[in-house]
Amino acid sequence: MKVVGFNGSARKDGNTAILINCVFKELQAEGIETELVQLAGKDIAGCRACFGCFANKDGLCTQDDYLNTCVQKMAEADGIILGSPTYFTDVSTEMKALIDRAGLVAKANDSMFRRKVGAAVIAVRRAGSIHAFDSINHFFLITEMIVPGSDYWNMGFGLEKGDVEKDAEGIGTMKVLGRNMAWLLKKIHG
Repeated sequence: MKVVGFNGSARKDGNTAILINCVFKELQAEGIETELVQLAGKDIAGCRACFGCFANKDGLCTQDDYLNTCVQKMAEADGIILGSPTYFTDVSTEMKALIDRAGLVAKANDSMFRRKVGAAVIAVRRAGSIHAFDSINHFFLITEMIVPGSDYWNMGFGLEKGDVEKDAEGIGTMKVLGRNMAWLLKKIHG
């Protein structure tokens, strides 16, 4: 089994990546392979609503950028983590582009993410994280994915790189999320 996590932060290896890696640690302890994909600095444009993915039905977007690499990784994985910092109470532009385009490609190709396990991870300085969390979960639900819960909303608080490590409750939430995600993956693929 494999889980791919996408760090939607413009900052590579920052708080969002730290939180994803907390989830990964629990998955790895259960023998589940993980891969972190950092979207920082990658060329990912927004959806053009050309609907070429519906015409081609090849599991790819007609725009030729890094998004197709992401969609292929998502298609091959059993679980998907989408992580984003909170920008003006929503996900980053990189994450929004991934959600919009990957979602349309999935719909165009017989709901290609159906029954994969998906988890949202949000880094936040103070407020707005619930909306970002909901945006990612809406993607999971409309693409027919299965979403495990944790003992709180999947968010960690911090501003500067590494600050989330001081948020004991946030780190604990990520650990519970990782254990629940591993349990669900094993039930599905057991």
